Amino acid sequence: MRIEELVQAVGSLNTDDAFHARLDAGQWRTLGAYLTLYQARPGDLLIKQGDCDRTTYFLGRGTLQVYVEGHHPSVARIAMLRPGSVVGEAGLFSDQPHSANVEAMTAVTVWALHLPRFEEMIQRVPPIAIEFMRAAGAVLAARMRANMAMQLAVA
Repeated sequence: MRIEELVQAVGSLNTDDAFHARLDAGQWRTLGAYLTLYQARPGDLLIKQGDCDRTTYFLGRGTLQVYVEGHHPSVARIAMLRPGSVVGEAGLFSDQPHSANVEAMTAVTVWALHLPRFEEMIQRVPPIAIEFMRAAGAVLAARMRANMAMQLAVA
């Protein structure tokens, strides 16, 4: 999978928590140089609840489910993620453990941004790193609002 396919998936995702980075094609290629491509099979855990993984993932192909262990099945699944989604973004900015599992529902292709590579990007291409942080912050804010609304609706 080429970075251009990921960019197309990210750009076509139309959700409240979509990653809307204001990057041109050349800047996406630069960002892509800091990402690592991984494949996962159905049932593989990308993120394990309770772990402190400092990595953000872009979903290039396939479907991921986000769920919480130890809850009633009706509230255990938080989301199904489609290509173009970003996940694990909070882990890049915090040493706190992940609050949910992220599991491959189908064969998936993900692009990972690990903390050391992100720190290198901050040093070498600050404008791209800043735009990444802005867009990831918007994803975090949208998900926080959605979680608060869900909790208010359940109460």
